[in-house]
Amino acid sequence: MDRKLNKTKKVAIVGTGFVGSSYAYALVNQGTVSELVLIDLDFERADGEARDLNHGVPFASPMKIKAGKYEDCKDADLVVITAGANQKPGETRLDLASKNAKIMTGIVDQIMASGFDGILLVASNPVDVLTHVAFKASGLPKERVIGSGTILDTARFRYLLSDYFHVDSRNVHAYIVGEHGDSELPIWSHVSIGGLPLNVYGKLNNFFEDRDMQAIFENVRDAAYQIIERKGATYYGIGMGLARLTKALLYNENSILTVSTYFGGEYGIDGVYMGIPAVVNADGVREILRLNLSELEQEQLENSANILKDMYKNLNI
Repeated sequence: MDRKLNKTKKVAIVGTGFVGSSYAYALVNQGTVSELVLIDLDFERADGEARDLNHGVPFASPMKIKAGKYEDCKDADLVVITAGANQKPGETRLDLASKNAKIMTGIVDQIMASGFDGILLVASNPVDVLTHVAFKASGLPKERVIGSGTILDTARFRYLLSDYFHVDSRNVHAYIVGEHGDSELPIWSHVSIGGLPLNVYGKLNNFFEDRDMQAIFENVRDAAYQIIERKGATYYGIGMGLARLTKALLYNENSILTVSTYFGGEYGIDGVYMGIPAVVNADGVREILRLNLSELEQEQLENSANILKDMYKNLNI
């Protein structure tokens, strides 16, 4: 399949819970795909979501939407996995690992049995570990197995910075990298607003020690816990993030997004999936950006990688 020339733009979503259905709704609103297949253990749930979404098509763009089965993945350009056990209040993403790793392996086995040969995108948590599990189970090239990584954390970071400095979030350039979870880190040394480095625009002497900047990062890192405490789950932000990533993949955009991808020596790190700015296009991950990190940032990134490596090694699957 020539992914750059393919005009089908067929996406299959495995899991029609809060995240899967929010993602599907975003795809319909944005008219990103031409065919959408919803797959769930509960077929009736998937069928209900498909019917509901189809009734909104007259207000959007023409597309085919249906509930399907794993065999429908065969000719999909992209299969997105959102299924898995939900994160409970007080439970970290890493606590979910073994529980969801078994679920992930079973799902990927069924996807690959269909003859699927496209791009696999994982959004189930803990996303970095589960993307690694999906990579091993699928047998696909590493550039075609991607996790949603820190795309949402990065969006949260940009939003909170924009709110603090009263500028449009689209003019804030900043990254959260590493684990999508407790050991993630901000790359303060590369934050810019309107092309100006953060220390220049914000007139900051040391953003690593600035109380307001640290509070912003802590709110980014703990955002999921705060939302889960209030409404039980997070799904709108990641649904929109997945839609953005889908557009970059299907339309061969060569966009830079903080996805979870496999490290093969970049930043001196090997054998782990985690979030990092990468160029993504119709072939998946084209390349990982090599940012010039501060000594502290490099140390924190390595620490995050080691945490994820240990968790992957200790999975009970």
